[in-house]
Amino acid sequence: MKLGKNFTPHRIAFYVGLVVVWQIIAMIGIWPSNVFPSPYEVAEDLVYTAMDGSLFYGVAMSMWRLVVGLAIAIGGGIILGVFMARVEFVNQTVGSLVLGLQSIPSIAWVPLAILWYGLNDAGIIFVVAIGAIFAVTINTYTGVKNIDPHFIEAARNMGAKGSQLVTAVLLPAAFPYMISGFKQGWAFAWRGVIGAELLFAYLGLGHLLYAARSLTDVSQVIAIMLVIMGIGLVVDGVIFKRLENKVMSRWGLR
Repeated sequence: MKLGKNFTPHRIAFYVGLVVVWQIIAMIGIWPSNVFPSPYEVAEDLVYTAMDGSLFYGVAMSMWRLVVGLAIAIGGGIILGVFMARVEFVNQTVGSLVLGLQSIPSIAWVPLAILWYGLNDAGIIFVVAIGAIFAVTINTYTGVKNIDPHFIEAARNMGAKGSQLVTAVLLPAAFPYMISGFKQGWAFAWRGVIGAELLFAYLGLGHLLYAARSLTDVSQVIAIMLVIMGIGLVVDGVIFKRLENKVMSRWGLR
């Protein structure tokens, strides 16, 4: 039985080794268990949160907010990126603003989201969307700008214009760049949703982290962090990596 590319023997051995070293350090007792819990204690807390349903509910809430916010970011980023690439006035005005806003961390939008939307889902989704949209915008812009002008001219000579030119020519040609934008947007969105939930203290995985911190339960904090990391690895490896490889192969870039 062959292991997937994300689960090579060397990688599995590395993580097993990390857990063994972790367990040894915990057994030595350099730090008390309430500061440095063992892997067993972390796993125990993970099982407990899974059995009472709070873990699955938290994952479901966080993923729902992520999907909605990321969908808004992708839709808005594609539209804005195409306009920036095709309309010079938009590029010179809105484009400079996008570059500036991209430097603002997602978490910095949380106070504004609370003031505008209150402590609810809409505020968290806003943070997710605003954190991801600029990466999608810039990569879409780059992709459209890098299309050979002769290719666009040939499409126009064949009758493609307006929305048809965008959907049938520009977006397919720029798609390899857009995939990178989606991937970056996902990473920003995932950090944004967890950060927003931490400060909103409103359900989700971030809320579980907040609750564990309030109870000074270090093992639960680590357990939830491992879940967040695991989801990130799975989404990146199973969805985006495969999609990226497929697109790059189809476009002859790999």
